[in-house]
Amino acid sequence: MRTALSVVLLAGAWAGAGFPSASAADTPAAPSRAAAPASDGLLTAMQRDLGLTEGQARARLSAEKTATALQPKARHAAGASYGGSWFDPATGDLTVAVTNDKQAAAVRATGAAVRLVTHTEQRLDSVKAKLDKLDAPAGVSSWHVDPRVNKVVIGVVASKQSDNDVQKFIERAEKTGPVTVEHTAEAPRTFSAGTVGGDPYYTGNVRCSIGFSVYGGFVTAGHCGQAGAGVSGWDGSAIGNFQGSSFPGDDYAWVSVGNGWWTVPVVLGWGTVSDQLVRGSNVAPIGASICRSGSTSHWHCGNVLATNDTVNYSQGAVYEMTKTSVCAEPGDSGGSFISGDQAQGVTSGGWGDCASGGETWHQPINEILNRYGLTLHTA
Repeated sequence: MRTALSVVLLAGAWAGAGFPSASAADTPAAPSRAAAPASDGLLTAMQRDLGLTEGQARARLSAEKTATALQPKARHAAGASYGGSWFDPATGDLTVAVTNDKQAAAVRATGAAVRLVTHTEQRLDSVKAKLDKLDAPAGVSSWHVDPRVNKVVIGVVASKQSDNDVQKFIERAEKTGPVTVEHTAEAPRTFSAGTVGGDPYYTGNVRCSIGFSVYGGFVTAGHCGQAGAGVSGWDGSAIGNFQGSSFPGDDYAWVSVGNGWWTVPVVLGWGTVSDQLVRGSNVAPIGASICRSGSTSHWHCGNVLATNDTVNYSQGAVYEMTKTSVCAEPGDSGGSFISGDQAQGVTSGGWGDCASGGETWHQPINEILNRYGLTLHTA
């Protein structure tokens, strides 16, 4: 497959999710669909994973682009009454929650739909912050603010819902403010994997996936390697070293690129879909479609389910994550989440697999860029 892909793939530290790249000795070629608003890869994956026609996929991407651009304007109009926002695929609208009629009118004037709620986002964020200080048992999978229900949603593994420690956690959580419980099938786990020949990058005996190219290197998941660790590419040649890494608490890292490798603003489609150019990192709203690319399970799509989610891994909690309905598998860790042509984050972990389905969290890209002072490599 690498031979067929080398025509459109530049070598080295891929902006994709740890995909095989051409070797450093190959001659780089310009991507053939540089001006396309949405690659065939995104459209194909959205049709497969979201049950859409090509026309519906194109219309949804267009509506999501409008909603993403509208989101900061509508939030500003809502002011202190802002209760969160989300994209509604059924209507194509961005809906903004507000706590009073005066701000509702101002938000409607921006073109967004409005829902009146009881609690502001600031209030709900303060409740979540209190939960972040609690020690959560293994049966509690995550917690996040959900503007659609105007509460903090606590995920509990269904088989552990009667566990005494889980019940005590819920009781303590209910004393902090408006919370509700939803059941999940499994506990989240990270998606790193042992060494498998021919896959994209390695550190020690761990295989992970490259996230997005930045100038000087690429970003990936923090649980994939510690600062100073060496990184080799799919062909076994040295790429560089982890320059910074944080896990748990966060799940991000960045790797320097050298030794004849270089970076490009591309997410790899693995030959089954076209490669996607990266043009920015505008944050997609809750409800928007999102696609993930990883070295094990390749391209899959789903929806953004929640933002600012705390994920309770066995290694410790990770904060400010984005929850999605996209599946992932071991080896996909660190790989790229993208919405349209906008980088969203790097794969952290989740539950399930791409045969039976599941949920996956990503570490938002803009936090990583800001933390390390990096610049996203864009087309």
